[in-house]
Amino acid sequence: MAAPQPAAPHPAGGRTVLLIVCGGIAAYKTLELIRLLTAGGVRVRTVLTRAGAQFVTPLSLQALTGERVFSDLFSLTDESEMGHIVLSRSGDLLVVCPATADIMARMVTGQADDLASTVLLATDKPVMIAPAMNVRMWEHPATQANLATLTARGVAVVGPEAGLMACNETGPGRLAEPARIAEAIFGHFAAGVRSPSLAGRHALVTAGPTHEPIDPVRYLANRSSGRQGYEIAAALAAHGARVTLVSGPVDIPPPPGVELRAVETAIQMQDACQDALPCDIAVCTAAVADWRVAQTSGHKMKKAPGAPPPVLTLVPNPDILAQLSLPGPARPALVVGFAAETDDVEQHAGTKRLDKGCDWIVANDVRPETGIMGGTENEITLITADGAERWPRQDKESVARHLARRIAAFFSPDRSVP
Repeated sequence: MAAPQPAAPHPAGGRTVLLIVCGGIAAYKTLELIRLLTAGGVRVRTVLTRAGAQFVTPLSLQALTGERVFSDLFSLTDESEMGHIVLSRSGDLLVVCPATADIMARMVTGQADDLASTVLLATDKPVMIAPAMNVRMWEHPATQANLATLTARGVAVVGPEAGLMACNETGPGRLAEPARIAEAIFGHFAAGVRSPSLAGRHALVTAGPTHEPIDPVRYLANRSSGRQGYEIAAALAAHGARVTLVSGPVDIPPPPGVELRAVETAIQMQDACQDALPCDIAVCTAAVADWRVAQTSGHKMKKAPGAPPPVLTLVPNPDILAQLSLPGPARPALVVGFAAETDDVEQHAGTKRLDKGCDWIVANDVRPETGIMGGTENEITLITADGAERWPRQDKESVARHLARRIAAFFSPDRSVP
């Protein structure tokens, strides 16, 4: 079987990744990651922790990278030739793989008692982590709190994935596949140089579905993948905006340099959006559930033989787009909504723009045969007070870049589209 390749190659020649290999059974996958990166033209240098050396050898890393492996903070040779400060800034991107619960906790608290933690504390370069650990460790409140802190600081996260682990437990915690991590790294480099066109602006982006609980194991939701919102957040950040991404449950790593606030329900998303104000731009791509169950059950509803199904009383969820569009000093200068429709798309979207009070509506046809809901492409119509702009079908990254350029043009003095 051929070795996996990144889903979409990205030119990254001349870039350098400083790969920090920590302890964990998944450390062996870093060897394949190095192969994929070097095949894509990326120079890889490695820092190997003492625990990481229990799973991969310095010789293996050196053979694949063609570079010396660094591991000792107190090596006089290292300090005279390079030093940990210089090493921390020698890569265009620092990648921690696998990122254990321990290294994540030490990154949060700013510990610097070995070479890996010192390099991470001393660096002024972007950082990406690929977590891997037991499912209970991953779901522990301490780890989740550390994850939230790191993402709020702009650390990009790839994975983890769900599945059977070496400990024979099943759930989230598996290291993302090397091809997925490589794709995220190539994507980071492909983002290019940030444009200053939205420098000094704060953008709020909502993304993904919301999960409205029925009981501890069931919920109301929809098929949104969140991909379009994440691409828009990345595109706005590339234009220099400070971006707050409020996201429902998705399986997508947050874009580098974007502050992620993860939520589950519409009420939580509403609160997170209010906490993010004031902002200059609000782009509401989230597919917020219109209703929630009035009274959730504290235990799993059982199906009894011959008994009728339970009756669910639904109540409306808050209308986040309409709330952000209300006139007042806290209203963003530009509010953009999304309308996922299955018929009379432009008519329904135009009505929604007026009803919600937002400035623009991005409308798309999400009938099942289009493959847009949950897919990788989008075909949209941008509806403004000036009329409708029909954009060709394209991948969601291209849609995001086009929308970000339109937003940047809105804030430019001459309002011209770049």
